[in-house]
Amino acid sequence: MPIATVNPATGETLKTFEAHGPEEIERRIALARAAVDEQRSLDFDTRARLLNRAAALLDEDQEHIARTMTIEMGKPIAAARAEAAKCAKAMRWYARHAADLLADEHPSTQDVDDSGAARVTVRYRPLGVVLAVMPWNFPLWQVVRFAAPALMAGNTGLLKHASNVPQTALYLDDLFHRAGWPRGCFQTLLVGAGAVEGVLRDPRIAAATLTGSEPAGRSVAAIAGDEVKKTVLELGGSDPFVVMSSARVEQAADTAVTARVQNNGQSCIAAKRFIVHTDVYDAFLQRFTEGMSRLTVGDPLKDDVQIGPLALEAGRSDVEELVDDAVAHGATAVCGGRRPSGLDRGWFYEPTVLTGVDPSMRIHREEAFGPVATVYRVADLDEAVALANDTPFGLSSNVWTRDKDEMARFARDIEAGGVFFNGMTASHPALPFGGAKRSGYGRELSAHGIREFCNITTLWYGKEQ
Repeated sequence: MPIATVNPATGETLKTFEAHGPEEIERRIALARAAVDEQRSLDFDTRARLLNRAAALLDEDQEHIARTMTIEMGKPIAAARAEAAKCAKAMRWYARHAADLLADEHPSTQDVDDSGAARVTVRYRPLGVVLAVMPWNFPLWQVVRFAAPALMAGNTGLLKHASNVPQTALYLDDLFHRAGWPRGCFQTLLVGAGAVEGVLRDPRIAAATLTGSEPAGRSVAAIAGDEVKKTVLELGGSDPFVVMSSARVEQAADTAVTARVQNNGQSCIAAKRFIVHTDVYDAFLQRFTEGMSRLTVGDPLKDDVQIGPLALEAGRSDVEELVDDAVAHGATAVCGGRRPSGLDRGWFYEPTVLTGVDPSMRIHREEAFGPVATVYRVADLDEAVALANDTPFGLSSNVWTRDKDEMARFARDIEAGGVFFNGMTASHPALPFGGAKRSGYGRELSAHGIREFCNITTLWYGKEQ
């Protein structure tokens, strides 16, 4: 893929960029490594001041960067503004809490007395240069949720962003520079996927984090494993949205629409498989389908548009293939299932609801990265749990029930990194975020996220003789 801004609403190439060559890559890696000692020496108050300054600049730039994101990857402008605001909030959260999250720990001397220690301290120390390989779907948020904790922990960062969001990537480079972070603390590498292995194998790179597809995660994990380097992976998802008979069906159906089509349906944590108890199936399906059918599809720069184009032409083709395969094998598209009329330019696809999906269909196993929902009917709790887990992914899940026993069962048995009861999955700086199974490993955000790229060091002090 060329490094370029291609407006997915029109298919027009707006700007192209030359990839960084070997000399520039070397210069930036060297700068990042040289900045490690200076960054490590900064106290938490100084880092917090710099991160708060970045948040303030982001607030000032909100309209500019929102339009940039929308033009580069097609999300509705209102969602782009909200993404920028969320990033500023996360920066301020880590600026406020990092010192406490990474404070020295002091095990009880009674617990360690038999080790011969007079005292023991556990300290969180930065690893060094962290490579971040990030996707296009939340081009600001995905980066900030890595960068804010990594910088506050004392690391430096190198960003390899998706090739279709180069202007957003360069904005982030400039943002941290303008905020006053020491030279080299955060930099963007304008490189294609083929350059990642060479950068990751460089001995000056201490660790890596990737958000993206399962194949990309496998590749980075294999390289990092060969080099014995720490990784955090957040990969795909096919999240269940379970509605049991005791649920408030209208509220569940209305939330289900938002949960499926957020970011034009291009979100790893978007609900994708709607598993509905037979007692409320018909009522849920009717309201859900009506809600999906009413969504406004069009120019994402218009404030009243709810669904923009898919970010990539190939992405729309992938969605079309999944829907066409399902219909060919007996599924029913109760709404959508095609390109919208009147939008001949750009990579638009109608919000779609499929019923009658079974394991013979690709969409039953593969992640649909677009505004396409599959709705299943189940007879009881056991069937709901089994179907929720019948996926290679395990990122998050949504469960609607007012039955406490059912809540306890789902909390115990769902194989995912999160279970959201009577609401939709969302990421928040105070909550750990990550998945199980082929959705990856490690955690972002919260105390768990900031500690992922720390060397947890035991300081043992012997008793005086």
